[in-house]
Amino acid sequence: MVTLRIRHRTTYCYGKPVGPRPHRLMLRPRESPELRLRSMELTVEPHAVVTWAQDVAGNMVATATFQTMTDSLIIDSVAELELDAAAYPVFDIASSVIFYPFRYSDDEWTDLGALRTPQYLDSRGQLREWVRGFVRINPTDTLSLLKDVNAGILAWVSYQARDEEGTQSPAYTLERGRGSCRDMAVLFVEAVRTLGFGARIVSGYLHEPAGDTAGSEGAGTMHAWAEVYLSGAGWITFDPTNRSVGGANLIPVAVGRDILQVTPVTGSFVGTSDAFEGMSVEVRVSSMSPPS
Repeated sequence: MVTLRIRHRTTYCYGKPVGPRPHRLMLRPRESPELRLRSMELTVEPHAVVTWAQDVAGNMVATATFQTMTDSLIIDSVAELELDAAAYPVFDIASSVIFYPFRYSDDEWTDLGALRTPQYLDSRGQLREWVRGFVRINPTDTLSLLKDVNAGILAWVSYQARDEEGTQSPAYTLERGRGSCRDMAVLFVEAVRTLGFGARIVSGYLHEPAGDTAGSEGAGTMHAWAEVYLSGAGWITFDPTNRSVGGANLIPVAVGRDILQVTPVTGSFVGTSDAFEGMSVEVRVSSMSPPS
């Protein structure tokens, strides 16, 4: 187990005073049997009224409402947590899904809903053809198939940090051969959905003390990965950026059907179009104690 401190600071700068509209903040780590949140402090400048609610996916969402004009906006969160995820997890999946193809139960099929439906158009069938190449025999071992797709993405796509907003479509990522962690996560989710799996996007933080993992900057940074639902085991973590399975060094904050649903900070302002001058994000993930 490791105890971590996460500092996430977002700063907006404006050339003239603007009126911030309500901002949606997804910064609170998701608690689970592997993650216990010890404390969290959220500070907003200028002063805002902050209310909390759960969204449809069970994420904790804060809404900051402002009543003043300002030429800067600072959103600062500090969380302390305990992470106790196995480095090499064993998944107790149900016998009904050991081999692919399989059928989810009627209730699972209904509840997974849009999470098993591809969100991007694949008019030329490029993604379908690519991912079907991993199904070498029929039936095939389900976990091995998912691990092969997870590893295959990094063999096909080179990691490239991207500062610009937005996410590439899966087809474009395959064609370009380069992508960020969010591009690879979207590609993985869409690929396995094409095969009939229920899958979702996860945003959060990557903790890497050595700082040499793809997607890391120093000891930690923001990150995106994926989860696939398998009966018996539940939601299984796949990080295609690092070819890893399980959440040993991952701190989830939000899960969703689409990458746009798990953006840490979203909002707008009332003012002239040229008022916005820039935004900066600082993230630091540090160990408060050595792993036991």
